[in-house]
Amino acid sequence: MSRTCVKTGKKTTFGNTRSHSLRHTRRTYGANIQKKRVYDPATGEYRTMKVSASYLRTLAKRLQAGKRI
Repeated sequence: MSRTCVKTGKKTTFGNTRSHSLRHTRRTYGANIQKKRVYDPATGEYRTMKVSASYLRTLAKRLQAGKRI
């Protein structure tokens, strides 16, 4: 399975490594994907999701406010 966030769709991006002499070689920037077990109050069950670290902050804010995941 690829390193993709289930909720935001963030995935690996590509770019260049630039040296001091301005040579460039291709490289990948991996998304910060974490595997988290999250409680869903609507169903009353725990679900395991692969989400990005930036979405975890949003998820914590939504759970604190009592909104739906």
